[in-house]
Amino acid sequence: MKKSILIIFFVSFSNILLGQVYEAGIFVGGSNYVGDIGRTNYIYPNNIAGSAFFKYNWNPRIALRATYSYLPITASDFEADTDYKISRGLTFSNTINELAVGFEYNFYEYDVSTPGKTWTPYITIDLAVFNYKYIVEETQPEEFIYDSKNGVTIPFGVGFKSKLIGSLAFALETKFRYSFADDLDYNTETVDRLNFGGTSKDWYMFTGVSLIYTFGRPACYTTGF
Repeated sequence: MKKSILIIFFVSFSNILLGQVYEAGIFVGGSNYVGDIGRTNYIYPNNIAGSAFFKYNWNPRIALRATYSYLPITASDFEADTDYKISRGLTFSNTINELAVGFEYNFYEYDVSTPGKTWTPYITIDLAVFNYKYIVEETQPEEFIYDSKNGVTIPFGVGFKSKLIGSLAFALETKFRYSFADDLDYNTETVDRLNFGGTSKDWYMFTGVSLIYTFGRPACYTTGF
């Protein structure tokens, strides 16, 4: 009896794997930050950044996705548009490593194997954890002790994807993250000149283009949502 159940389970699972379409690829583009230092443009990529992703197409409208992103962020008060920031003259750089899982919703049915369904705009929303550095203390002027910590965010964004040739496709995407943290720029009460005050939290963004490889047997989708 147990052997029969196991056989049925593995056969069913194999059919599900063969009956779906998967996508894997990389994003290359730029990241930027909005907070207490520098510019306040939400789409202003000024650092080379990248990510790698894997998608499971639940049906032609819904895809589940997992993503790792490497997102350097920098900012300078000298590029700000207020006299106060320019005279203050603060700069910083940090690096965010992020792991996210979520879903992608296609406005049109998308299937690279079906003519007429090979492009669509989409929206995406994730749940993510990220890691970054923060300042513990200043031992001497301009000499700091750093540590790292984790945070949680809910990335959301918009994009457009289309078939290129064969199993290859591309996408353009912009994604925004509200960090729920105020120290991506090293804001801290332990160093007077880095105590920016205020209650606003930092944002970080990523805008890029991806190359996507699609594999697995097309069609035979679950009815899903």
